[in-house]
Amino acid sequence: MKSSLGPLCVVAGSLLSSSAFAHAAVAGATPPYAGATFEADITVSHGCDGADTYKMRVQIPEGVTNVRPVDSVFGTAEVEKDASGNVTAVTWTKPTGNVKAADTHFFHLGLRMKLPSKPFTTLFFPTTQTCSTQGGALTVVEWTGTAGGEHNHDGDAGTGASENPAPSLYLMPSRLPGWNQYTVEEHVHDLTVFKDALIVWSGTQAYSFNPVTQALIEKESGVTALTQIHPGTVIWVKY
Repeated sequence: MKSSLGPLCVVAGSLLSSSAFAHAAVAGATPPYAGATFEADITVSHGCDGADTYKMRVQIPEGVTNVRPVDSVFGTAEVEKDASGNVTAVTWTKPTGNVKAADTHFFHLGLRMKLPSKPFTTLFFPTTQTCSTQGGALTVVEWTGTAGGEHNHDGDAGTGASENPAPSLYLMPSRLPGWNQYTVEEHVHDLTVFKDALIVWSGTQAYSFNPVTQALIEKESGVTALTQIHPGTVIWVKY
């Protein structure tokens, strides 16, 4: 860790990160910290070609445990489990009489869950949206695409986003105010995941989301800009 650049640690701004998509999204009031309990808010921004959303089925990714859904004005939640008792999917279905004549509403669906202890990885929640007219004609949309992942260095890195992207959460490491040391086990090629940090150090390399701080880094003798993090790298992050 290099800590001699005092001004760099006080001028950086902080922002919370979230995931959002055009139609189905998952986010929360707090960042999704790896290994922590997280209250997820799954949002459905609109229906299908004018038809009201009737059913939402959300698949739970492997490693997510202690899943408990929240019933809502949309409908009662039903869970699916595997042979070990782990929740694998949650489905909310409207009572038939509650299907609206037109696509007019925005819906919230809630889940409480424990996230896996795998910071710097993305969790995808493939989602099936079923819309219905009051006459019973159904339309199904699969929000399951995982191409164009935002932060991980995988086979899809750098590709365009899917047409129907699955809702996703990027897991952040737990932290305390001040300096935090991490050994990063994943390849991180998008350092904006640290946009709520003051500064990130790795050896003689440094990064800040704040452009003023980043400019100071690039002017500091003996320091180069940190642009990506390889597996097994030890980093220091100040929050």
